[in-house]
Amino acid sequence: MFGLLVGRAAAGEKPWIEVDSPHFRVLSDGSDRDARRVAREFEQMRAVLADQFPSFRLESGAPLLIFAAQDENTAKKLAPQVWKAKGAKPAGYFHHGWEKQFAMVRLDAIAPEAYQVVYHEYVHTILHANFRWLPVWLDEGMAELYGNTRFQQSKIFIGAPSTRYRYLLGRPLVPIDTLLAVNQRSPYYHDEDKVQMFYAESWVLVHFLTFGPGMLNTGKLTQFNNLLQQGTEQKKAFRQVFGDTAELQKNLDEYVHHFTITTAVVKSPPKLDEKAFPVRTLSMAETESQLGSYRLWSHDPADARPHIEQAVKDDPKLGLAHENMGFLDFADGKDEEAAHDFAEAYRLDGTLYLSHFYKTMLSPIARSDMPADQASLHEALLKTLDLNNQFAPSYVELALLDVRQGKYSEALRLARRAEQLEPARAGYHLLTGQILLRLGRRSDASAFARYVAERWFGPDHDEAVDLWNEIPEAQRASGEPLSDEAPKETQTMQGKVRSTACSDKDHSFTLVLDRGNQDLTFHSKAGFMSGFSDTIWYGEDHFTLCHHVEGLRAVVRYKSPADKSYAGDLAELELREDLPASREPKTDKAPAENK
Repeated sequence: MFGLLVGRAAAGEKPWIEVDSPHFRVLSDGSDRDARRVAREFEQMRAVLADQFPSFRLESGAPLLIFAAQDENTAKKLAPQVWKAKGAKPAGYFHHGWEKQFAMVRLDAIAPEAYQVVYHEYVHTILHANFRWLPVWLDEGMAELYGNTRFQQSKIFIGAPSTRYRYLLGRPLVPIDTLLAVNQRSPYYHDEDKVQMFYAESWVLVHFLTFGPGMLNTGKLTQFNNLLQQGTEQKKAFRQVFGDTAELQKNLDEYVHHFTITTAVVKSPPKLDEKAFPVRTLSMAETESQLGSYRLWSHDPADARPHIEQAVKDDPKLGLAHENMGFLDFADGKDEEAAHDFAEAYRLDGTLYLSHFYKTMLSPIARSDMPADQASLHEALLKTLDLNNQFAPSYVELALLDVRQGKYSEALRLARRAEQLEPARAGYHLLTGQILLRLGRRSDASAFARYVAERWFGPDHDEAVDLWNEIPEAQRASGEPLSDEAPKETQTMQGKVRSTACSDKDHSFTLVLDRGNQDLTFHSKAGFMSGFSDTIWYGEDHFTLCHHVEGLRAVVRYKSPADKSYAGDLAELELREDLPASREPKTDKAPAENK
C-alpha cells in the first residue's frame, strides 16, 4: 500500500478547486477539465464493480478524498520523501484509513496504466467492505484484475494485462497449493525476489478463473467466494468448486503461455456527463484544512499542525479546521482541549459526524452509570448515525452500552450490524462472539473464535484464543485446540495498564502494569510488536501507546531484564478491551426532604 505524503503548503500557494461527482470528491490545483476527467474515471471504476458485483455495498463509513496533482512539481511537494528515494516515481498513491481514505493521482501521467496502483487499492476498499475474510492471493488477484481496467469515454475494458505479466514468462509458476497458503507473513508477500511473482500469479489465476476456458460465465469464482464467506476452509472450498489443483495447474500454465488474454467490454454509464460535475474554488483555509487532515490520518501530526493552525487563523468559523485541531489535541493527550475543539467544530458545521462522535465519547456521559447519562449517550450515538449511518464505531458503542445494561439480545443485533459494515475487522466478529457467550450460546461463540483464530494472526488471533478459552471445553464447537502465538523465548504476563511513557528523544517506551497486588515495569528501547482490540472507540486512525490506554487489559510478552530494577524487556504488547460487566445502573436520586 502506498501512502500520500502531504508536505507544508508553500507560501503564496493558490487555493485548490473541488469537483463533486455523484460519488466522489476531487481536489486539484490543475484545470477543472482534468479534475472532472479523474472524477469520471473513478465513477467508471465504481460502475464496473456495480456491474460485476450487483450485490456489493459500494460505499463505506470512510469517505474517499482524491487529490489530483497538476504535475510532477506539485506531486513532489505533496510527497517529498518519495522523490528523495531511488527508482521510478509512481503516478498515484492511496492511503487506507478507518475514518477517512485518501488518493493522489498526477494529471500529467497519461499512460493507460498510470493510475493502476490507485485503482488497485480502491478495489481493496470495496472488497473489504463486502467480505469478512479473503485469502491473500484472491484479495490481491481481484484488486490487480480490476485495478488494470482501462477507460474510454464510451467503453470500459476489464481484464487488461497487468504490467506484472512479464514476471510470469520464461519461468515456472508457483504451485497453486503454495499460492493458496500465502498469508501476510509469507516470504511471497514480502521478499523482493518473490513478491512480484506472487502478485503476477495471483492476478493471472483470478483472470483465468474469471475469463479462462471453461470458466467464463460459469460463476465458479463467485461460488468459491460464497463458500469462503460461509466459513468453509479455503482448500476444501477450492477443490469443491475447481477440482484437482494438479489438473488446474496444467491449464493455468497453458493459459499463461498462450499469449492471448481475454478482456470484457462494458459500456460506460449513459448518464455520466463529466461536464455536469459541479466545480468550485476552495478557500485557502479549506485547502489548508484538507492538506492538514491527510497528515493527521497518515499519523504525522507535526507536519499537519502548520496547515491546521493556518486554517483556523484564516477562517475561525471553518468547522473542519476546528475538527482537525481537536485531533491534534487528542493525539497529544489533551482531552479537555480536544473535547472543546470537537464541540466547536460541530457547532459550526452540523454535518461533522466525527466531531459529534468524539465530543460524545470524550464527555462524562460515555462512562457514567447514571440512567439519565446513559440515555443521553444512547441518543448522541444515534445522532452520529443520523449523520453517517455507515459509521460502525457508533454501533459498537451502542452494543457495549446495551451490554452494560444487560440487554444482550439488542447488543447482539447492533454488533452484527457493525460486522456487516466492516466485515474485515476481526475484533467485530469477536465482539459478537463475546455477546453470544453472555447469552449462553457457547457453541456459537466458539465458532466465531475459531473463525478468527484460523484466518488472522498476531493480536487478533490471540484475542480469539482468549474467547475460545473462556468457553468450557465440552461446550465448544468441534475442531482442533487453539493456542496463542507467543514469540520464542518469551514469558507472558497479564494485567491492567497503569501508565505508559514514550520518549521522543531515544524512542524508548515504558509500561507500568497493574497486577492488582503489585505494579510491574517493562521497558523497550529496540522496538516491539504491538496490537489492540478493534473495538477501542477511537480505532486505528488515532491509536497510540502514549495516550488513552490506561485501564485496558494488557497481555505482555517479555524477555528477562538486563537488571533487577524492572520486570522485563518488551517483545510484544497486546491491549484488549474486555466486554464491560453488566450491572444495575445507578439511580438518579432526588435530595431527601427535610421533615
